[in-house]
Formats: sequence, C-alpha cells, structure tokens
Amino acid sequence: MQAYSDPSKEHDEHSLPDLEIFYADDLVDYDGELFAPGYFHWVCFPACLPNDYPIGPFDTAEEALADARELYNGD
Repeated sequence: MQAYSDPSKEHDEHSLPDLEIFYADDLVDYDGELFAPGYFHWVCFPACLPNDYPIGPFDTAEEALADARELYNGD
C-alpha cells in the first residue's frame, strides 16, 4: 500500500505518496539474514526504487504506517 508520510497531503493533487507499506515473509537483510515475517515500510515514490532498507517487521500495516509517519514526519 502506498501512503503519505504527511497525511495532510493526501488530498493535494500535486503530491505523490512517499511511503510504501508491505507484507513480506522472505526479506533478506544486508547481512544475508532473513527478517521475521511481518509488515514493513520504506520511503518510496510511485514507480521508483526505495531509498533505503525496509524497517520492520510490525504485526499490522497500521502499526507500520504509524511508525513511518512518526519517523519521517515527527507525528
């Protein structure tokens, strides 16, 4: 799911979502180790590669979104 780090931009026709929230059970970290299954988030504009490694796992997509907004928007 794509989302906005700043929810106030959701209705701005000139703004794009800047977060991606997703479920994965087979992600490998930069050391080659498997992440635990769950929901993750990262900064990612539509049709672009993510800017960093995924952050997570979280039990729900809502928890991942709340963490991303706090991390990137300070809410």
